Amino acid sequence: MADLSDVSAAFATNPWRRELHDGLVDACGRLRRAGCPTVYLDGSFISGKPKPGDFDACWDPNGVDPAKLDGVFLRFENGRAAQKAAFKGEFFPSSMLCSDVGATFVEFFQQDRFTGKQKGIIAISLTADPLLSGKVQP
Repeated sequence: MADLSDVSAAFATNPWRRELHDGLVDACGRLRRAGCPTVYLDGSFISGKPKPGDFDACWDPNGVDPAKLDGVFLRFENGRAAQKAAFKGEFFPSSMLCSDVGATFVEFFQQDRFTGKQKGIIAISLTADPLLSGKVQP
């Protein structure tokens, strides 16, 4: 399990990557306020690619209060344009079925799209994240 500071140190290594990380932190703060315990991070952002297009994430819906959840996290139309505009990345509920592959998003993210082999993703615990603790009130 990582925290957002770990993600920053490893992947926010240039101005564009810092912009992506800032969007991730904003989204994680909003999810934490709604009661989300964990976000799973995937995509080219967690690679060595100098200028990834965005990041891909899914969030654990367990404990999330729908009344406190920002509606942007449930907007998937137009290639998730609203999410990309708000955060520079995409978010899916981790338990949502990715119909293209017949697996949940958390399962889909753990499969290499080229080889089909298992791969790692980054789990970020939001409940005690030090970066969010100073920015977000539970």
